[in-house]
Amino acid sequence: MTSKQEFRQLIKERKSKVCPAQHIKEAIMVKEKIEQLQWFNYAQNILSYHSLPDEISTHIHLNDWYTKKNLYLPRVNELNLEIIKYNPSQIKIGAFNAYEPIGTPTSPQEMDLIIVPGIAFDKNGNRMGRGKGYYDRLLTNCNAPKIGIGYDFQLFDNIPSEPHDVKMDAIITPSNIIILNTPATWQ
Repeated sequence: MTSKQEFRQLIKERKSKVCPAQHIKEAIMVKEKIEQLQWFNYAQNILSYHSLPDEISTHIHLNDWYTKKNLYLPRVNELNLEIIKYNPSQIKIGAFNAYEPIGTPTSPQEMDLIIVPGIAFDKNGNRMGRGKGYYDRLLTNCNAPKIGIGYDFQLFDNIPSEPHDVKMDAIITPSNIIILNTPATWQ
Protein backbone atom coordinates (compact mmCIF):
# COMPACT_ATOMS: atom_id res chain seq x y z
CA MET A 1 0.00 0.00 0.00
CA THR A 2 1.27 3.40 -0.84
CA SER A 3 -1.56 5.90 -0.71
CA LYS A 4 -3.44 7.32 2.25
CA GLN A 5 -6.68 6.43 0.50
CA GLU A 6 -5.67 2.75 0.35
CA PHE A 7 -4.87 2.76 4.08
CA ARG A 8 -8.17 4.45 4.89
CA GLN A 9 -10.09 1.85 2.87
CA LEU A 10 -8.23 -1.06 4.49
CA ILE A 11 -8.91 0.28 8.00
CA LYS A 12 -12.57 0.89 7.17
CA GLU A 13 -12.90 -2.77 6.15
CA ARG A 14 -11.12 -3.98 9.30
CA LYS A 15 -13.23 -1.77 11.59
CA SER A 16 -16.43 -3.19 10.10
CA LYS A 17 -15.43 -6.61 11.48
CA VAL A 18 -15.01 -5.49 15.12
CA CYS A 19 -17.77 -7.01 17.26
CA PRO A 20 -19.31 -5.07 20.18
CA ALA A 21 -17.64 -7.25 22.85
CA GLN A 22 -14.21 -6.76 21.26
CA HIS A 23 -14.89 -3.02 20.96
CA ILE A 24 -15.46 -2.69 24.73
CA LYS A 25 -12.68 -5.08 25.79
CA GLU A 26 -10.07 -3.30 23.67
CA ALA A 27 -11.19 0.15 24.82
CA ILE A 28 -10.63 -0.96 28.44
CA MET A 29 -7.18 -2.32 27.54
CA VAL A 30 -6.18 1.00 25.93
CA LYS A 31 -7.50 2.98 28.92
CA GLU A 32 -5.49 0.83 31.33
CA LYS A 33 -2.32 1.29 29.27
CA ILE A 34 -2.75 5.08 29.26
CA GLU A 35 -3.16 5.01 33.04
CA GLN A 36 0.20 3.22 33.38
CA LEU A 37 2.05 6.18 31.90
CA GLN A 38 3.86 8.75 34.01
CA TRP A 39 2.37 11.37 31.66
CA PHE A 40 -1.14 10.40 32.74
CA ASN A 41 -0.29 10.47 36.44
CA TYR A 42 1.16 13.99 36.24
CA ALA A 43 -1.49 15.39 33.93
CA GLN A 44 -4.27 17.52 35.37
CA ASN A 45 -5.69 18.84 32.07
CA ILE A 46 -6.28 16.13 29.47
CA LEU A 47 -7.60 16.70 25.96
CA SER A 48 -9.36 13.60 24.66
CA TYR A 49 -12.25 13.19 22.21
CA HIS A 50 -15.72 11.69 22.11
CA SER A 51 -15.19 8.67 19.86
CA LEU A 52 -17.26 7.98 16.78
CA PRO A 53 -18.83 4.52 16.42
CA ASP A 54 -15.99 3.31 14.17
CA GLU A 55 -13.22 4.42 16.56
CA ILE A 56 -11.85 2.68 19.62
CA SER A 57 -14.19 3.89 22.33
CA THR A 58 -13.20 6.77 24.59
CA HIS A 59 -16.51 6.67 26.50
CA ILE A 60 -15.10 4.42 29.23
CA HIS A 61 -12.16 6.66 30.03
CA LEU A 62 -14.23 9.84 29.74
CA ASN A 63 -16.70 8.50 32.31
CA ASP A 64 -13.96 7.28 34.64
CA TRP A 65 -11.56 10.23 34.43
CA TYR A 66 -14.26 12.91 34.55
CA THR A 67 -14.19 13.03 38.35
CA LYS A 68 -10.40 12.64 38.61
CA LYS A 69 -8.96 14.97 35.97
CA ASN A 70 -9.91 18.13 34.08
CA LEU A 71 -11.08 16.67 30.78
CA TYR A 72 -11.42 18.64 27.57
CA LEU A 73 -12.86 17.74 24.17
CA PRO A 74 -12.44 19.34 20.76
CA ARG A 75 -15.16 21.30 18.98
CA VAL A 76 -15.00 22.13 15.28
CA ASN A 77 -15.00 25.87 14.56
CA GLU A 78 -14.83 26.29 10.78
CA LEU A 79 -11.35 24.97 9.85
CA ASN A 80 -9.99 24.59 13.36
CA LEU A 81 -10.59 22.74 16.59
CA GLU A 82 -11.38 24.56 19.81
CA ILE A 83 -10.77 22.97 23.19
CA ILE A 84 -13.70 23.02 25.61
CA LYS A 85 -13.93 21.63 29.17
CA TYR A 86 -15.91 18.39 29.20
CA ASN A 87 -19.13 18.10 31.14
CA PRO A 88 -21.20 15.02 30.25
CA SER A 89 -24.41 17.00 30.63
CA GLN A 90 -23.23 19.72 28.25
CA ILE A 91 -22.50 18.05 24.95
CA LYS A 92 -24.33 18.09 21.64
CA ILE A 93 -23.98 16.55 18.22
CA GLY A 94 -21.78 18.81 16.14
CA ALA A 95 -19.67 18.58 13.02
CA PHE A 96 -19.36 15.16 11.38
CA ASN A 97 -22.00 13.77 13.80
CA ALA A 98 -19.50 13.80 16.64
CA TYR A 99 -20.48 14.82 20.15
CA GLU A 100 -18.93 18.17 21.01
CA PRO A 101 -18.81 20.12 24.27
CA ILE A 102 -20.73 23.33 24.93
CA GLY A 103 -18.75 26.12 26.56
CA THR A 104 -15.93 28.61 26.31
CA PRO A 105 -12.69 27.63 24.52
CA THR A 106 -9.49 27.03 26.47
CA SER A 107 -5.95 27.49 25.17
CA PRO A 108 -4.23 24.37 23.82
CA GLN A 109 -1.20 25.42 25.89
CA GLU A 110 -3.19 24.57 29.05
CA MET A 111 -3.19 20.86 28.20
CA ASP A 112 -0.86 18.45 30.01
CA LEU A 113 -1.72 15.39 27.89
CA ILE A 114 -3.50 14.89 24.57
CA ILE A 115 -5.28 11.70 23.46
CA VAL A 116 -5.52 11.71 19.65
CA PRO A 117 -7.67 9.64 17.27
CA GLY A 118 -6.38 8.38 13.96
CA ILE A 119 -7.13 6.14 11.04
CA ALA A 120 -3.63 4.64 11.10
CA PHE A 121 -0.36 5.05 13.00
CA ASP A 122 3.14 3.79 12.46
CA LYS A 123 5.98 2.81 14.74
CA ASN A 124 7.77 6.09 13.92
CA GLY A 125 4.98 8.19 15.44
CA ASN A 126 3.27 9.13 12.20
CA ARG A 127 -0.49 9.53 12.31
CA MET A 128 -3.00 9.46 9.50
CA GLY A 129 -6.29 11.20 10.18
CA ARG A 130 -9.46 11.49 8.17
CA GLY A 131 -7.87 13.98 5.81
CA LYS A 132 -9.24 17.33 6.92
CA GLY A 133 -6.13 18.41 8.90
CA TYR A 134 -8.01 19.51 12.04
CA TYR A 135 -5.70 17.72 14.48
CA ASP A 136 -2.52 18.67 12.63
CA ARG A 137 -3.48 22.36 12.87
CA LEU A 138 -4.34 22.01 16.56
CA LEU A 139 -1.34 19.92 17.60
CA THR A 140 1.17 22.26 15.95
CA ASN A 141 0.51 24.65 18.86
CA CYS A 142 0.61 22.08 21.67
CA ASN A 143 3.63 21.13 23.78
CA ALA A 144 1.88 18.41 25.79
CA PRO A 145 2.61 14.74 25.11
CA LYS A 146 0.45 13.42 22.27
CA ILE A 147 -0.79 9.83 22.48
CA GLY A 148 -2.37 8.27 19.42
CA ILE A 149 -4.81 5.48 20.25
CA GLY A 150 -6.42 2.81 18.12
CA TYR A 151 -6.92 -0.88 17.49
CA ASP A 152 -3.93 -3.18 16.90
CA PHE A 153 -4.81 -3.40 13.21
CA GLN A 154 -4.37 0.38 12.91
CA LEU A 155 -0.65 0.16 13.72
CA PHE A 156 1.80 -0.35 10.83
CA ASP A 157 5.57 -0.32 10.38
CA ASN A 158 5.26 2.68 8.04
CA ILE A 159 2.41 4.81 6.71
CA PRO A 160 2.50 7.67 4.20
CA SER A 161 3.20 11.00 5.87
CA GLU A 162 3.70 14.59 4.83
CA PRO A 163 5.81 17.39 6.33
CA HIS A 164 2.77 19.08 7.96
CA ASP A 165 1.68 15.86 9.74
CA VAL A 166 2.29 16.15 13.50
CA LYS A 167 3.97 13.10 15.00
CA MET A 168 2.77 11.37 18.13
CA ASP A 169 4.93 11.03 21.24
CA ALA A 170 3.39 7.61 21.94
CA ILE A 171 1.06 5.13 20.26
CA ILE A 172 -1.21 2.89 22.34
CA THR A 173 -3.22 -0.05 21.08
CA PRO A 174 -4.69 -2.94 23.10
CA SER A 175 -1.40 -4.87 22.72
CA ASN A 176 1.17 -2.06 22.44
CA ILE A 177 2.64 0.89 24.27
CA ILE A 178 5.17 2.57 22.01
CA ILE A 179 6.93 5.58 23.54
CA LEU A 180 8.66 7.60 20.84
CA ASN A 181 9.54 10.89 22.52
CA THR A 182 9.80 12.34 25.96
CA PRO A 183 8.58 15.90 25.37
CA ALA A 184 10.75 18.71 26.76
CA THR A 185 8.06 19.56 29.28
CA TRP A 186 8.61 16.18 30.97
CA GLN A 187 12.43 16.12 31.03
